[in-house]
Amino acid sequence: MAGPGIGAAAPRLSLLLLLLVVVFAGSSRHSRTEAAVRTCTYTVKVKTSCASPAPTSDAVSVAFGDAYRNEAYGARLPSAPGGRAFERCGTDTFRVSGVCGYGVCYLYLRRAGRDGWAPEWVQVTEPGPGAGEKPATFYFGAPLPDGVWYGHNRCPKAKAKAAGTAAAAARTNTTSAAASPLG
Repeated sequence: MAGPGIGAAAPRLSLLLLLLVVVFAGSSRHSRTEAAVRTCTYTVKVKTSCASPAPTSDAVSVAFGDAYRNEAYGARLPSAPGGRAFERCGTDTFRVSGVCGYGVCYLYLRRAGRDGWAPEWVQVTEPGPGAGEKPATFYFGAPLPDGVWYGHNRCPKAKAKAAGTAAAAARTNTTSAAASPLG
């Protein structure tokens, strides 16, 4: 009787070992993916509109990224060295760190304060060889609403599989909207 019991246990043991190999292979692949995430430092230039109040004490935050959800976030852009940032008609340059991306296609700004600061444009230059040749520029030209993420999303959308999905995609594909950058 011992012979048939051992023979039946061997396939079960093989199956168990195979499952363990698959589970551990999947978890090691996951940790390799996490380790492969690189951080980059982007150059962000902000041109304040000449119609903007001078000077401003508004707090300004920025979030931008690519179509693959690689994002950089500046919680509160600092004052410019040697003076105030966001002076009327002025251009300020900042460094913002985040996950390395593949072409910035969306950018949102958030303004908090009473002054009604108005950006004219924001330009993001990606790090790396040849990346600075064509920075992504986003135009505004009007005061931002207070306490709301506002910006542009020019990222390509995935093709819809059904008419209902296409209609939903059309409703969400906006070029300028008040929304969360993490949406």
